[in-house]
Amino acid sequence: MKLHELKPAPGSTTAPKRLGRGIGSGLGKTSGKGHKGARARSGGGKGPGFEGGQRPLTQRIPKRGFTNPFRKEYVAINVDRLEIFEDGDVIGPVQLIEAGVIKKIGDGVKIMGNGELTRNLTVQAAKFTATEKEKIEAAGGKAEVI
Repeated sequence: MKLHELKPAPGSTTAPKRLGRGIGSGLGKTSGKGHKGARARSGGGKGPGFEGGQRPLTQRIPKRGFTNPFRKEYVAINVDRLEIFEDGDVIGPVQLIEAGVIKKIGDGVKIMGNGELTRNLTVQAAKFTATEKEKIEAAGGKAEVI
């Protein structure tokens, strides 16, 4: 079998409706839309969620909560992800992206304390957990808030 020999299964495809092609077609003149009314017009009909004039469900249910527009989104990484760097390296958000540890910076990078660190690194980030700061300094490195 070749690509040009492929055909859809019999009965799986139908010809499109040919609207407005004369009275004999059965879909001439008003093209199956009847006379006047909302559904006869372009863009006519009811929208999704319309309930026949009754107050729609999305408007009936109570609204709760609040979304803070000033919320900060930090990218969190664990200390064991920093093992890929060499001793003495200075690591900031740009170096983390280049190394493929994170995909985006967002509002900053937060270093979390899960795992162990054995390398002497200078880590620059927006936030550190207390345990993380201790682990970096115990390995002989520095934790700098930027």
